[in-house]
Amino acid sequence: MPNLTNLLGTAAVVVAIATGAHAQDDAKTQAPTADTVVATVNGTDITLGQMQVALSGLPPQYAQLDDETLFKGVLDQMIQQTALSEIGEGRKTKRDDIALEVQRRAYLAGSYLEYAAKEAVTDEAVQKAYDETYASADPVKEYHAAHIIVPTEEKAKELKTELDDGADFAKLAKDNSQDGAAENGGDLGWFALDAMVEPFGEAVAKMEDGDISDPVQTNYGWHLIKLEGTRMSEAPALEDVRAELENKLQTQAMQDRVTSTVDEADVERMDDGIDPAVLKDESLLDQ
Repeated sequence: MPNLTNLLGTAAVVVAIATGAHAQDDAKTQAPTADTVVATVNGTDITLGQMQVALSGLPPQYAQLDDETLFKGVLDQMIQQTALSEIGEGRKTKRDDIALEVQRRAYLAGSYLEYAAKEAVTDEAVQKAYDETYASADPVKEYHAAHIIVPTEEKAKELKTELDDGADFAKLAKDNSQDGAAENGGDLGWFALDAMVEPFGEAVAKMEDGDISDPVQTNYGWHLIKLEGTRMSEAPALEDVRAELENKLQTQAMQDRVTSTVDEADVERMDDGIDPAVLKDESLLDQ
């Protein structure tokens, strides 16, 4: 795992840890808040809230560290960034100013959309989405099938002859089929017809339980299909699909918010006459 303190070397780390420990001792005298100052760098405060935001931007594996190591590591990083940013502030270029503005807009837009997404998920909204998607939907016929897929019709016919003579379908699938289902005897599980390519689905629809089809060609190769059974689907329990429904609600809410916000904004485009290729000319940022 990357070491958060590598940048400034061992000596700087010792100082940073000592500073962080001192700040923590002071903070123990009162309940910490997002505004609690945990360190200063040349008079610039580093707050607990800033550390929390920094932590949220780190890879998930950092959450596996123990609290003390994580706290010290994030504080070390913030000290390094604060010290370096002071120097960087005095060396900013036009490119830097533009980059910071783009990042500011992107962050605020993303934050607003996150709010819209969270606001969209209520128990009432989830229940309504469930009723519309599942509870009031007509049952769908589902099929349980297995298949053997090979690259040529000749091979498919050869295997069909073996099956007609009593060969075990699952064993032939394991030995001959050329897809991931082979190791499970060609088992494809339960599916609705619209989930399968044609004419695979069309062939399945005409079969009876236990039937084995003649060779069927699709873009993937030649199939021999065995229909194991059929059933009418039942609506899943709400809790089983809650995450799916919440995701759809959030996605739709964000799309709607983008559309409505842009529609209501006073937008004036002035890109006529600008050569689109100029977008790739980064030398403009240094002029």
